[in-house]
Amino acid sequence: MTGTIETLEPLRRHLLPIAHLNSAASVLSWDQETYMPPGGGEARAEHLATLQGLAHERLTSPETEELLGRWLDLKTGEPLSGATDGWNPIARALLRETWRDYTKAKQVPNDFVRRLGKTCSLAQQAWAEAKKQDDFASFLPHLTAIVVLKKEEVGYRGPVPTPYDALLDTYEPGATTAQLLPLFAALKRRLIPLLDRIVHSPVKPREALLTRRYDRDRQLAFGRMVLEAMGYDFSRGRLDISAHPFTTSFHPSDVRVTTRVSEQDFTGSLFSCIHEGGHGLYDQGLPATHYGTPLGESVSLGLHESQSRLWENCVGLSRPFWQHFYPLLQHTFSDQLRAVAFDDFYAALNSVKPSFIRVDADELTYNLHIMLRFEIERDLLEDRVRVEELPQLWRDKMKSYLGIVPPTDREGVLQDVHWSLGAIGYFPTYTLGNLYSVQFFNQARRDIPDLPDRIARGDLLSLKAWLNERIHKWGRLYTADELVRRVTGEPLTPDHFLTYLGNKYGELYKL
Repeated sequence: MTGTIETLEPLRRHLLPIAHLNSAASVLSWDQETYMPPGGGEARAEHLATLQGLAHERLTSPETEELLGRWLDLKTGEPLSGATDGWNPIARALLRETWRDYTKAKQVPNDFVRRLGKTCSLAQQAWAEAKKQDDFASFLPHLTAIVVLKKEEVGYRGPVPTPYDALLDTYEPGATTAQLLPLFAALKRRLIPLLDRIVHSPVKPREALLTRRYDRDRQLAFGRMVLEAMGYDFSRGRLDISAHPFTTSFHPSDVRVTTRVSEQDFTGSLFSCIHEGGHGLYDQGLPATHYGTPLGESVSLGLHESQSRLWENCVGLSRPFWQHFYPLLQHTFSDQLRAVAFDDFYAALNSVKPSFIRVDADELTYNLHIMLRFEIERDLLEDRVRVEELPQLWRDKMKSYLGIVPPTDREGVLQDVHWSLGAIGYFPTYTLGNLYSVQFFNQARRDIPDLPDRIARGDLLSLKAWLNERIHKWGRLYTADELVRRVTGEPLTPDHFLTYLGNKYGELYKL
């Protein structure tokens, strides 16, 4: 027995076609969100359901079971006695993560996978039209069907402390509701009083500076320039337009990001580019040699989100970043910004104000949006609320958390694409990503003491190289908890994030 990854070559060969099927499905999903004609929806739903079903069939096949069973107890995932003695960590991790994927896939019938895939594909298109028309009633039957299916999925997942745990684990392996509740409570205790102090501060940034007419093509060109400065490789990527910005990856050599554009506010497009670019850099930085196996994938969505939020907030909203890029932005939009002083621009960019739209929310209020969605999802799964009650429930929670009430469902319950994708249990990863992002960035600053000066010179590649080396290249070799401890020397904690917010906004608002 060699104890190297080559020992598992038959397993790797078996997994590769599954990755090909999933990549093909991702191409079709990307096309559905960007260029597919409206009339293609029904056929596309069938295409996706077929590909997802085939991938599921192969992953749960007797051949997978036989290959894993050579080394592992399939009930526990533990190595058979002596079977992996002397193996290196990569081989052990490949077995561990493949067993996890196989076990989770085996829990749900193939028929369910196909039904869910088709339902979500149709729902995604219905959501886009419902949002455009501000018509929740047209989306209601689709969302109702998805909630029914997700409850069915919970039943397949086996005994769990709460229904939510069964779905959360899909996106953030090992995370539980019991872990999230005190985390959210700690954030709420600090964020709401800080928000109140800011709202009552005499300092009032001039937000109107940002809401002038900004040419669409120039916005996209500037966003592309920033992505290139970040190190996003356009020979292995694309930038396109979609209703809800997203990143999709078919292989480290083909990673695509999208943005949205409003001529009234350049920040939506630019920060979507930076946010999705952070995701894109992670996917481009994953080990191509492990493509087709779990080790070629990101460790969790919380970790993935940490990369987008690190670039969007810790970098993109920082003074050093704009010391370099603000003159370039002024040159691009000279009529709008040439007379706007740097400090006024920076304050406007970092203004804190309760807002209806999550993706436009400032760093401080963003997590309150996530808590709202987390609570609604738990209520849905535990039958404390019906789907048709969501618009009013959403308005009530917005009033409670942020003191504002969305005037339309487009700005309320219809604003996010995630439920149409069946991604219930996903939203907490955004808050986890925020916490990881600051903890990682603080470590990067310790490891690269002149990092702020480098960013102020427009050198973003030093940070990208650090992230590639410390986080991206490991794929799923380590669990999320193991990785954050390896990188920062401590487990995930909200302290870094809360200190960052307190310092930054204490200075801005003279608290």
